[in-house]
Amino acid sequence: MAPAPLAVRVCAFVGPVLLLGYGLLRQIDGLDGDIGPGPNWNVGHTLFLVGFVMFGVVIVGMRRLIDAGTGGLRLGADAAMVAGLVGAGCFLWVTLGDLFEGLDDAAPLPESLKLIAPLAFELGWLSLLILLVVRSPRRLPWWSPVLVAGGFGVIAADLDLLSLGAGLLLVGLAPLALPVIRPDDRSVPPAASARGGSSSR
Repeated sequence: MAPAPLAVRVCAFVGPVLLLGYGLLRQIDGLDGDIGPGPNWNVGHTLFLVGFVMFGVVIVGMRRLIDAGTGGLRLGADAAMVAGLVGAGCFLWVTLGDLFEGLDDAAPLPESLKLIAPLAFELGWLSLLILLVVRSPRRLPWWSPVLVAGGFGVIAADLDLLSLGAGLLLVGLAPLALPVIRPDDRSVPPAASARGGSSSR
């Protein structure tokens, strides 16, 4: 089984790291009792913004890795990808509004999307992970979506725990970020096999 494309592997690793950085900067920003505009705020939100762009790349990459065939499974995988991308896009919209107040005043995210976006992102993401586990268990272990779900749950419960949630995402996505090594990849190289075969004759 070939590893995931390089772009997907890089984004699956760097995305959670950027989210972790945002969480740490948020904690530093709140040491004075107030979280608000300033260097830590701006840098942290920029990390969050880039991280969610990378999450969008991972969502598309996971869909391409899923051998869904035809019929309902394929439609479900496509719907999960769309839901995840819509959710990620809404997060980007809100973050850009936080960074640029004029944009938020001119084009605020509708309240309905604010309610739907987190759920769409999480359900789309988790659905794709579960499909990857079911369709390609050698590529992704069962505990990967469990840790990712735990990370989402921690972040949703308390933003002050964002760093912990990002750490869970990082570990949960590690199998996707790392190349797949199969047992038969350790077999004898073809040249050595040829030499062995010729000596046996």
